[in-house]
Amino acid sequence: MSDTAHGITTGAVARRLGVSPTTVRSWDRRYGIGPAVRADGRHRRWSPADIAMLDEMCRLTASGVPPAEAARAARQARTSAEPAVPDVPDAPVAPGRTRRPGPGSGLPLGDVRQEARGLARAAVRLDGPAVEGLLQEALAEHGLVTAWQEIMVPTLHAVGRKWESSEDRYVEVEHLLSWHISTALRRAAVTGPATASPAAPVVLACVPGEQHSLPLEALAAGLAERGLPTRMFGAAVPAEALDAAVRRSGPVAVALWSQTRSTAHHALARHVAGTAFGVRGARRAPVVLLAGPGWLGRPPAPGMMRPTGLPEAIGVISRLYGEPAASAKE
Repeated sequence: MSDTAHGITTGAVARRLGVSPTTVRSWDRRYGIGPAVRADGRHRRWSPADIAMLDEMCRLTASGVPPAEAARAARQARTSAEPAVPDVPDAPVAPGRTRRPGPGSGLPLGDVRQEARGLARAAVRLDGPAVEGLLQEALAEHGLVTAWQEIMVPTLHAVGRKWESSEDRYVEVEHLLSWHISTALRRAAVTGPATASPAAPVVLACVPGEQHSLPLEALAAGLAERGLPTRMFGAAVPAEALDAAVRRSGPVAVALWSQTRSTAHHALARHVAGTAFGVRGARRAPVVLLAGPGWLGRPPAPGMMRPTGLPEAIGVISRLYGEPAASAKE
């Protein structure tokens, strides 16, 4: 870690604030939002006061202030008074958590990991490259399960709450964030351990009328981390298409996602659980996982399970393949 007495690097400060290093350098070149002192006269090294200035720049641009105007205000804040210094690397903060909510994203995040706060900042600014970079770092550092549950989901929920309470504002933020999360999850699924296994796959599908497919994409990525075969069919799969997919693929399990009770299709779930295939004398039916909050309120029927979250879903499916759940990367 850099010596904080001499400041931290541009890459480090960019990760802390949820922006790309290119954005930080661009602000310096265009608007004079740079460190007061440079190491060897060339390399940018950011002091706590410099970071506070960048933090103010992030807060203002996220609230819609034009960058040039935000830069003037941020520079004045540094020179006119002692700014409120954000947490720096040598501050005693619990691992993965911020000491206080702090300004910047305008989203109701609450007590979350610092990475979620940075992701929210980048999303509100519509800084796609920063969002992509932060998601890649989160997956590499924490693994799929932790990155999904503690970074991606809290940020998505905060955007959704902001959208609902602001008369359809922030819709563009939700779309950008969802697209980049989907891209990161699909990339993680593709780069999982290569498998040429003849084993029957897991079918992943949203019930008819259900458009929320990101949780299933997270499950697909988690199964890919373990080298388990999947077939992803995505959002709003028609009942006839799901029936055909199950009969043609002969899956070990079928995960059906329902976000709300209005989309939960219990008759379809029972039909899938009762679909038998294979040779005569050795016919079998898939285990049906009722995934998502839409299935709550009614006990699972025979042949069905209702996992409470991503780790449990991965564990249940792994055991169907004879693998211990504890080996999942978290």
